[in-house]
Amino acid sequence: MHSRLEVPQRAEGKAEYLDLLCIGPSTRTAIEFKYFTRRWTGTVGTPAEDFALKGHAAADLARLHFVRDIARLERFCRRSDQNGLAVMLTNDASLWTPPGAGRGRTRDQEFRIHQGRELTGTLLWAEGAYTANTCTLRGTYPLDWVPYSELDGPGGEFRYLAVSVSPLSHTADDSPSHA
Repeated sequence: MHSRLEVPQRAEGKAEYLDLLCIGPSTRTAIEFKYFTRRWTGTVGTPAEDFALKGHAAADLARLHFVRDIARLERFCRRSDQNGLAVMLTNDASLWTPPGAGRGRTRDQEFRIHQGRELTGTLLWAEGAYTANTCTLRGTYPLDWVPYSELDGPGGEFRYLAVSVSPLSHTADDSPSHA
């Protein structure tokens, strides 16, 4: 097994960079990572290590970029021997928690990645008002957040979301995903 970081991939006539490519004897796995944090400070580990995580604050953009990673992986996984994995690790519960009842629509409504959600089809940003962020997924992706670690204090709970992208069959008439 071999692995390569920041691997250029040719898709739709341009080079895009893949976070990690794992190359096995008969299969290749393309991996995209997102690490989105809210503010947390503490000491963890043996030997003890101090951490001071910054809060990223733009959860809507974290959702957008994660969904775009899935669309990119669909493009990269056109080979029958290549699959993909999009991974998000976070301590921001707003990403895995469903929006509250009665909450109004948000510009990233269709890009929500909370527990139990399913991503599929064409997702519109701001109900289609900003077409540059429209994203079309060919597959269907049920979302299941998994506990990663529990540290002391507010923001100490970390979870991850891993979305597997299978090699998809495509025809010449397929329109490209936007990302």
